[in-house]
Amino acid sequence: MFTGIIEAVGKIARMEPKGGDMRLRIQTGKLGLADVKLGDSIAVNGVCLTVIELPGDGFWADVSVETLNHTSFKQLKTGSPVNLEKALTPQTRLGGHLVSGHVDGLGEIVSRHEDARSIHFKVKAPDALAKYIAHKGSICVDGISLTVNAVNGAMFDLNIVPHTALETTVGQWQPGVQVNLEVDVIARYLERLLLGEKAADPKQEGGITLGFLAENGFLK
Repeated sequence: MFTGIIEAVGKIARMEPKGGDMRLRIQTGKLGLADVKLGDSIAVNGVCLTVIELPGDGFWADVSVETLNHTSFKQLKTGSPVNLEKALTPQTRLGGHLVSGHVDGLGEIVSRHEDARSIHFKVKAPDALAKYIAHKGSICVDGISLTVNAVNGAMFDLNIVPHTALETTVGQWQPGVQVNLEVDVIARYLERLLLGEKAADPKQEGGITLGFLAENGFLK
């Protein structure tokens, strides 16, 4: 688990295709690795990766075909900057929100404009994720815990303060860029819990619908 508070910006130092998937070497910059051992998890742009080698100035990790197909990793190239966060510990300050490092889908930066010293973004989420995004709720974007400032359908607004823009890859986001999205895990569990005993029914795979809510007395 992670908090969505970025500890450092690293970069992709090397990419090695491996039988259809990929092995990455990530230089970690100012991220301290003294307490990291093989098998530990580090979030890279919001994707939980397992450390398989520690060459000294960073780490190696394997990236599966599943991850390459469903995240912005397919856009990475040697030299690309990436947001980094080590897994939380019981002593970690939970300054963001609980983040699993499992990407739910790809969003797209629709617009960007300066708003005083902040940067205002509009982001388009996949339609299937819209129900999990709430005004003033939390969302993880490229590994960063952010507050949703407004919601309009599958579109949501973000206001990025100067410190976040300086200490993450946000400053490089431009319209058309794809970003990794992870919705609030509590919303996902709540949806599943509301299904009750019907959660075991394969027909409920799509989750909560208006029909389900009406059938079970949640709508009048």
